[in-house]
Amino acid sequence: MDASAYAFAHGVRHTRSTLRAWQQRPGPVLAGWFAGAAAAALGLLAAVWVVGTLDNGYQQVISLRPPFAVGDVGNVLIVLRSNLLVLALHAMACVAGFIAGSSLPLQAEHHQGVSRWIHQHGGRIAITFVALATTFSLSAQAYLIGHALAGVSGFLRVSPGLLLLGVLPHAIPELIALFLPLAAWIIASRRGEWDQLLAATFVTVAIAIPILVASAFVEVYVSPHLFGALTHIHPPVVRSSEGWIVTVH
Repeated sequence: MDASAYAFAHGVRHTRSTLRAWQQRPGPVLAGWFAGAAAAALGLLAAVWVVGTLDNGYQQVISLRPPFAVGDVGNVLIVLRSNLLVLALHAMACVAGFIAGSSLPLQAEHHQGVSRWIHQHGGRIAITFVALATTFSLSAQAYLIGHALAGVSGFLRVSPGLLLLGVLPHAIPELIALFLPLAAWIIASRRGEWDQLLAATFVTVAIAIPILVASAFVEVYVSPHLFGALTHIHPPVVRSSEGWIVTVH
């Protein structure tokens, strides 16, 4: 059996044994994942609120669609498509971590020079890359979403905090679901349990998908009613923007 086939068989065996172990005691594993994902979600929302509060002085004209107005199944599919793409990217990080931390070291002795070094230190390289990529991604999201929040807040003449409060029913479960694979990745990498990441990918994605489906329906059909109740804003919205009277239906 060559090195690649052995690494694959080794990964499959560990994935099966990991799934069996988790099936017997799922509580501690799920609690750690959800705690990590919730911390990331709340941190991102807090950063968005800070950016939205500090970044003011302009208005962003919006179209009244979810979560500001009730939509339809088409809107649900649009929201779900975007979220599934993000979930797929996060799941790929888990798979990459499994390959770098578990499979590559098993093949190191069959390589020489730089290739051998990369195979031996794949886990550390993966940790560094994913940490930098995640930090950049979250920082960019916090700024872009916070900037948009400030613009919408200025146009609607509603505080950023109130707008953010209106989206929490769907935003919190949605973000937790999206961050589940990353939380599993971080926990496993800190413990050196790279061989568990493939199993973690399967389980976190299976848990996240129904949560994302439910969150999409909440965003389209429930959050708009909360937005209206909190802000007392209902279509049509008439505002002045850059000297023009803008009516949004």
